[in-house]
Order: sequence, then structure tokens, then C-alpha cells
Amino acid sequence: MGHAMPSFPRSRMRRTRQLPWLRSLVSEHKVTADDLVWPIFVHGEGEGEHPIASMPGVVRHSLGGAVEAVKAAQDLGIRAVALFPVTDPAKKSPDGREALNENNLVCRALRELSRACPQVGLIADVALDPYTTHGHDGLVQDGRILNDETLVILQKQAVIQAQAGATMVAPSDMMDGRIGAVRDALDEAKLTDVAILSYAAKYASAYYGPFRDAVGSKANLGEGDKRTYQMDPANTDEALREVALDVDEGADAVMVKPGLPYLDIVRRVKDTFHVPTFVYQVSGEYAMIEGAAQRGWIDGDAALLESMISFKRAGADAIFTYGAVRLAKLLRGKA
Repeated sequence: MGHAMPSFPRSRMRRTRQLPWLRSLVSEHKVTADDLVWPIFVHGEGEGEHPIASMPGVVRHSLGGAVEAVKAAQDLGIRAVALFPVTDPAKKSPDGREALNENNLVCRALRELSRACPQVGLIADVALDPYTTHGHDGLVQDGRILNDETLVILQKQAVIQAQAGATMVAPSDMMDGRIGAVRDALDEAKLTDVAILSYAAKYASAYYGPFRDAVGSKANLGEGDKRTYQMDPANTDEALREVALDVDEGADAVMVKPGLPYLDIVRRVKDTFHVPTFVYQVSGEYAMIEGAAQRGWIDGDAALLESMISFKRAGADAIFTYGAVRLAKLLRGKA
């Protein structure tokens, strides 16, 4: 009696791809609303939303509008927001002194949101660029960014933000030693429970343009750049040194920024340190997806979700994205 010839191939990789329920069961990475942090811009020019031309679908919120927007985001499952102020140009100065005003725009927003949405994590940006006339993240003297003098300002800024309601402060300035300095200041002010998210591997990137439009710092920076303090895009080992220093100084979580062009950095950081690792899908990344989608060149929703999967696959624990609300709706099947 003859034997049946074995089928070929015996291992068929398509078997687990053929049905939606089976694809879901074997999926190695999933994105949920818990993974998302929503960066929002707040303006102080009365009520209403101000669309940002270079970031389709993103607006600058009034204080009241920000509260309502965050409430709606919370209902969709988003657990944290990051606040960025659009400072009145008249309040900007070379030393960024408005950053230390206890009643500045971001502090007012923190107080309003902490009262209205006490279960939402409020992440405050610690840096001077929204407040300086030169658009840099630190104090400037004779064209040079002053590191240690800037740290004193950042310490005070972080304490003021924490006292206003920030549950996490996020130094994004890339000054050396800032994490230890901020941790010392918070602890001295008896704010030991306030967490620090360090923008540990923040690159001098071409992808930040729309953000600078949004907060109004692009014109201030002009032809200047931030290459003397933000990282060289060519470097990877240096990112690990940056993260190691910040973790040693007391960072509770670290950020890699931008996102998609730096997935290798996300993976190296996560594999090396095993600490909470965040990634920022920055304004230029978001704008490219949205701009192409508006022209019908790509499926914007699918591309946005695919980018989130790539961040998770690379090892990110949390993702800052301007598309957080839309993604949360997509994940709930409501879009």
C-alpha cells in the first residue's frame, strides 16, 4: 500500500494570519489608550481654539477648552497629558523670567486641570524656550548657552510647576546635570512624590518645526540651532551615556525624542537599562502622516496606528503623540 506524499510545506506561516481572531491571539504587541500621552497646547488669548496650520487637526486650547478636552480624553481612556504653553510675546525675555511666574499660563492650566481631572496625570515641560526672546532652552551669554546658570532657573521652574499641580515634571532642555538639580530642588521643597521624566536622548532634529510654530518659538530662534546641547543624530552610544547619567541622578522615566527615526535608540535604551522608556512622536512626524493623508496618499488612521505599533515593538512603554485622542477612538472602534 502506497504512502501519501507529505504536504509541502508542513509549516505554513499563513495559517495564523487567515482569521481576525487568530491574528489577534498571536499578536506580539498591542497598543492601548494606556500607552498614550496627549501633548496639548494652551493659549491665554480668551476663549476658543486656534488651529495650527503646520499640524493638521491640532489646536491651541484656551484654559476652559483645555479642561473640556482633557475630560473628553479621559473618557476615552487616556491617562496622562503633557502641557505646553503658548506664551504672549510681550512676556518673553532674554532670561525667560515668565517661567518663574507662579501665575503663568502653564501654572494656571495645571491648577485648573488638577481640580477638574484629578485622575489624569499632568506632565509639565521644564525648559525655557517657550519664555525666551532668543528661543533657546537655557540662558545665553555672548552666543553661548550657559549650563550651570540655567540649572538654577530650571530648579525653580520645576518646583513652581509641581506646586501648581504637575504630577510629573519633564526637563527637556538637555543641560548637563539638570535631573539631579531638579530632584534636589523637588526634595528640598518636600515634593518627593513628584516624578521626573527626563528627555534623556533628545536629538537636534529637523522634525521639530511644527512644534516651534505651535508654541511661537520658531521666530525667536530664527536661524539659530540647538546643536550645542541637543544630541547629534549620528550618535547612539552617546544616548546610552546620557540615559545612564540621568537615571543615576534620579530620573523615574526616560524619553527618546524624536520617535520613528530613532527606534534603534529606543530598543538600545530599553534593553540596556530596563527603566520606563517613553518615546515622542514629534510634530514633524505627525505632520507628515497627516499631510499625506489629507492628500489621499496614505490611509492616515492606519499609518498612525502602525507607527504606534512600531514604538511598542521597539520597546517603548509610553508614547507621546498628538494623535492620542483619535487613536483612542480608533482603538474603541468609534472613529
